[in-house]
Amino acid sequence: MFLLGGVEEEYVQPNTVAALREVKNLQRGEQGTFDNPPRQEVPDEVVKRTLPFMSPTVAAMVKLQRLTGMRPSEIYRMTAGDIDQTRDPELWYYTPKSHKTERYIGEKPIPLGTPEQELVAPYLAGKTAEQSVFSPRRAMEEWYIERRANRQRVKKPASNVGEFYDVNSYRKAVENAIRKGNKTLPDEQKIPHWTPYQLRHAAVTAAEKAFGLDKAQALAGHRTANVTKRYAHGQLAIAESMARNRRNPFADEPAETQQT
Repeated sequence: MFLLGGVEEEYVQPNTVAALREVKNLQRGEQGTFDNPPRQEVPDEVVKRTLPFMSPTVAAMVKLQRLTGMRPSEIYRMTAGDIDQTRDPELWYYTPKSHKTERYIGEKPIPLGTPEQELVAPYLAGKTAEQSVFSPRRAMEEWYIERRANRQRVKKPASNVGEFYDVNSYRKAVENAIRKGNKTLPDEQKIPHWTPYQLRHAAVTAAEKAFGLDKAQALAGHRTANVTKRYAHGQLAIAESMARNRRNPFADEPAETQQT
């Protein structure tokens, strides 16, 4: 289907499509191939031990992703205008946009309950619709303020810091927090390596254990090409119910953080 669309838009030559149809599928275990191991979820206990070494901005991103099961890109590309606060008196709705077209891509909106709203609200104040919710510029300012409060001599944040995180800078922010923590923690308390991708798996795994596979799929937004509109509405209803009753596993975390 995608290749035919590429032919129609003149991105792909018709003979390329014909040639690809003749390529045989690889078989499991075929010589010269390998299967990547399935990505494992990161335990909440490991995330909790990492949070104190993050800036408030990155900590909020991590918590929001773990609560909602969003993809990393849906976290770092979130803008203030993507969030509808008027649709429901209890829920906000975040509708991700396509990376390439910057248009809404037809996926169902992600309902945000009270725990998610509390994380997002401080980052919406005074922002235009196009501005990022979680900006690395703000994270750098938090880092600078924290260092000055501790009477450390530091340079002001660089003026060329971008407005948005990307897949690499978000991952590196998490890795920096782990590295910072492990510099001071004793060997038996070292934080194992983990990435933002594992937060999505953690959210889906927790939902499956608590509510079953169907509700976990609704949380993750899993789709198939032939999914019906009726089923999509059903998934949204499930996700809304989960958002209204969601428990924040990080609610007892201390407010102060050691920023990165």
